[in-house]
Amino acid sequence: MGSLCPCGVGDYYGCCGRYHRGVGGAPTAEVLMRSRYAAFVRGDVGYLLRTWHPRTRPVRLELDPGLRWTGLEVLGTTDGSAFHTAGTVAFRASYRGGSLHERSRFERFDGAWVYVDGEFLD
Repeated sequence: MGSLCPCGVGDYYGCCGRYHRGVGGAPTAEVLMRSRYAAFVRGDVGYLLRTWHPRTRPVRLELDPGLRWTGLEVLGTTDGSAFHTAGTVAFRASYRGGSLHERSRFERFDGAWVYVDGEFLD
């Protein structure tokens, strides 16, 4: 078995790593959110941009190399399954020195789940 996936679910290569490598697409909004968190942890800017909705995607993305993500907690989901075209995922992502609490919105675009935007929560 390889290394633990940053999203906390299983082995990286059998979990989010397969999506990062382009082997299939995330089946739900929550799985996409987890894979995007893992991409932030691993510094995979290409994956983050590929999974961002074209209408809200930035031209480029620069990650803070000093930021160390330390854990992910999914707090709740609304829709976002194989039967939906949109969904939200509320989560808390911890980093050294603090945490980020967000409700992210996802939509299907060309058949694949993509990140649209997020709302920071207290």
